[in-house]
Amino acid sequence: MAKMAEAHAVVTQRGPFIKRHPVFSYFALTYAISWTGALLVVLPHLIRRESVPKLAGILVFPVMLLGPSVTGLLLTRLVDGPTGLRELFARMRATSFAIAWYAMLLVPPTLALMVLLGLKAFISPAYAPNRFLPGLGFGLLAGFLEEIGWMGYAFPRMRRYWRPFVSAALLGVLWGTWHLPVIDYLGAATPHGTYLVPFFLAFTVAMTAMRELIAFVYMRTSSVLLAQLMHASSTSALAVLSPTAVSAAQEVTWYLVYGAVLWVVVATVTLGLKK
Repeated sequence: MAKMAEAHAVVTQRGPFIKRHPVFSYFALTYAISWTGALLVVLPHLIRRESVPKLAGILVFPVMLLGPSVTGLLLTRLVDGPTGLRELFARMRATSFAIAWYAMLLVPPTLALMVLLGLKAFISPAYAPNRFLPGLGFGLLAGFLEEIGWMGYAFPRMRRYWRPFVSAALLGVLWGTWHLPVIDYLGAATPHGTYLVPFFLAFTVAMTAMRELIAFVYMRTSSVLLAQLMHASSTSALAVLSPTAVSAAQEVTWYLVYGAVLWVVVATVTLGLKK
């Protein structure tokens, strides 16, 4: 057994780069595919030295979804072989968990609605929640494609190096950063002008907290499907409810407050587990 373990270690150290660095390879390839795709969409406008229209900016997002999904499937096949793919698809079909876990899907829309109604009541009517129902489609598309990679491939491997909370936090920051090509086209106050960096930071704070909640659910159900539904619920809540009359500064405030409330929920869950 000792000789077999030593032989495996040697193969791992001298094997293909992807197998030796499965996490780094995933993020490098995901960013490369997504950001290259985004560049190709807007390249005609950049060549003509004109500003990128909002419609083109929005179209960038579906193209970017190829990064995490295609990379997740490809590297699973390369690193773990056909068995790994079958196991991934099994986790994408996993539904054998208590029905109470489905209640977690209500957390993002409930919190987003509560925050917006509170901001509307105490700060400005501009925070009135929207009812953009087509946003549900954006949420489903993002959730089901992205989580093939984020929770299907990356998170389980990140846990080999770091604790679950740290793995989820790091993944959340990388997830937020992945949105950089479209960050100025998210929300209603686009372009964000001088508030672009504050908006990006506020957005990443919220996304990292949401990633902790998605990881919490995944750790207890081993269901990529439920992670996909959680992601879809989060993105749909933002797409459907985000107010349309806010300024760039107000949009930063709403994302910051929403992110802070999400982190309170994360802290409550984390502390509850320690009791």
